[in-house]
Amino acid sequence: MTSSSSPPSWAHKVTWESADILKPAQYAPLLKSADYVVHSMGILLEADYKGVISGKESPISGLSRAFSATKGGSQNPLTRGRDEDLNPQEKDGQITYELMNRDSAITLAKEAAAEKVPAFAYISAAGGAPVLPKRYIDTKREAESTISSEFPTMRSIFIRPGMLYDSSRAITIPLAAMTGLGAVFNSFTGGIFGGIMGAAGTKPLKADLVAEAVVEALSDEKTKGPVETKEIEQLAGKGWRKGML
Repeated sequence: MTSSSSPPSWAHKVTWESADILKPAQYAPLLKSADYVVHSMGILLEADYKGVISGKESPISGLSRAFSATKGGSQNPLTRGRDEDLNPQEKDGQITYELMNRDSAITLAKEAAAEKVPAFAYISAAGGAPVLPKRYIDTKREAESTISSEFPTMRSIFIRPGMLYDSSRAITIPLAAMTGLGAVFNSFTGGIFGGIMGAAGTKPLKADLVAEAVVEALSDEKTKGPVETKEIEQLAGKGWRKGML
């Protein structure tokens, strides 16, 4: 994510490939001999929640479905056949938190572990928020737990930022400002509302900073498991200093 209208200089040094995250057979060959793998896919709002906001769906039916206790993901990603696609289990094929935030990450980790990739990074989240269904953060944590327990030989890193912002996505700027105020309030009150506010009470971070932290975390053999906001900033700062040498 960049605010520039033209690609950065390093973009021309990257070999770009396209694949469907729900079709592992398309991307599995790209994992051979990989040093690191990063899962950065995810959804913040599901389709029915977006429908309520845009006025395309009844608030009662839309919010009832959006805030339901559970929704279908895919078939069990751990027992899925090697060349089998992830099949959405919701009757209308909806892309749910369970499917995108959890099952696609577990599937990628499984494919990476099969190729003996040394380290795997999953872009998780600091927490949920009062306006989001609880399943948003639950599926993130379920992915973390499954990946760490099922693939112990692969060093797994779970990056947990709060709100990410960048000028290339204008809507993220005011959202980050509001989240920043929430973080100040949470700090001022000693963090007693942290559990309720979730990511809304966590310092927002620029997307580029988080990206720098991910690169540094993958190259640091000591870094594994959950990486919270403070450590994300420290890793990014460490990477920045290396780049200045």
